[in-house]
Amino acid sequence: MKYNILYPLLIIIASSSYGILSTIVKVAMNHGYTSAEATTSQYAIGFLLALILFLITQKKLPRISKSGFLFIVFAGICTGTTGIVYNQSLNYLPASLAVVLLFQFTWIGMLIDCLLRKRLPSRAEAISLVFLFLGTILAAGLVDVDLSNIAWQGWVFGLASAVSFSIFIQFNSRPVEGITTISRTLLMSFVALLMISVFSSPEVIWNGKLFGSSLFIFGVILGIFGIILPIVLFSIAAPKVGGGLTSILSAMELPVAIMASVIVLHETLTLLQISGIVLVIIGMTLPTVLAQRKKSV
Repeated sequence: MKYNILYPLLIIIASSSYGILSTIVKVAMNHGYTSAEATTSQYAIGFLLALILFLITQKKLPRISKSGFLFIVFAGICTGTTGIVYNQSLNYLPASLAVVLLFQFTWIGMLIDCLLRKRLPSRAEAISLVFLFLGTILAAGLVDVDLSNIAWQGWVFGLASAVSFSIFIQFNSRPVEGITTISRTLLMSFVALLMISVFSSPEVIWNGKLFGSSLFIFGVILGIFGIILPIVLFSIAAPKVGGGLTSILSAMELPVAIMASVIVLHETLTLLQISGIVLVIIGMTLPTVLAQRKKSV
């Protein structure tokens, strides 16, 4: 029973750590840095932290199969791609709409999991997705918002971030034989850093800006909560929970993101947004609660 509760809890903690990233990036931007610079600092420092953990605990990469290596590489690519396309969507979309499009990973991830496992969504999963969809719309404050002037590029990049994150969850939900969590985190963070270095602002790594300014502090915070903590916890728990339920539990990112912006950035929180957060939490916990009740009968 303890393990049945533990692994979903680890997924919730991992997704919650993702939820504070947007607020930290906004704080960094208020200090004069661009979102691209903040993102680069996240992946660069995240890789360095993973390397330090690896050198302390292991020092030697394990031998894994070719298929296992490819799984990890693709997971790292999806990690980097999600950050790239989501940041691009913010150039065309209001932040609230960008979040809503990203959170389409809940049903996209469920669809991918059902296709891979050749199954239909369970009744609890289907009801959960309805709660999550309605809750996301309300929590993001999209009621009575005019969407007619949104550029098509924004829709494409926003949905691409959802697809990329869904695929990341699926890759992380597959166990890889012969590799530890720390080694997996190191390889994934390295691949993600390569992706970001190509499409973001890699010059901050060698021009002294990353290590010679307060950007380093933001990089440490973003690296811990955006790379180390979520990748480690997803790697541990996602194979136990499965891709479908992981997608649903990861919806915790939205309430945390909203609450972080209210607490740190002093943004307003309406009654509709509060009701949306409640619906998201209900939809997120419903499959786990029903599964626990079924096992206890």
